[in-house]
Amino acid sequence: MDTMMIVGWAIAFVFFIVVEIATASALVSIWLAFGALIAMFFAIADFGFIVQLTVFVIASVILLIATRPLVRKMQGEKYHTNFELDIGKSAVVTERINNELGEGRVKLGGTNWAARSSDGSVIDEGAVVTVQEVDGAKLIVSK
Repeated sequence: MDTMMIVGWAIAFVFFIVVEIATASALVSIWLAFGALIAMFFAIADFGFIVQLTVFVIASVILLIATRPLVRKMQGEKYHTNFELDIGKSAVVTERINNELGEGRVKLGGTNWAARSSDGSVIDEGAVVTVQEVDGAKLIVSK
């Protein structure tokens, strides 16, 4: 039994687990971690390195293929953020909107936003506008 091989696969397993924990995305290296764990068992059974490496690759690929539908389901869900939900809503102009002067503010849902006109027109204070898009911290609005 080659202790160095066993330790090597154990280190690989721990490394891939740490990488998995450190990444924000779901299931990045978990397949490699379990492939290393399976290869470690083959090292304990005293198989040669080529067999261990082959088992590592095959196990990792099989685990990847087997869990791919789960990953797609997890990543396929789309959640709207607040700015996407604001598009199409009405806002009230609280400071005259003038794109040339870089002025304009609107109130939307109790929040005061910088605003610009979508067509470049001047929009007076008190007007009700519709949010067309969100550009950073500014709302692009139209009458």
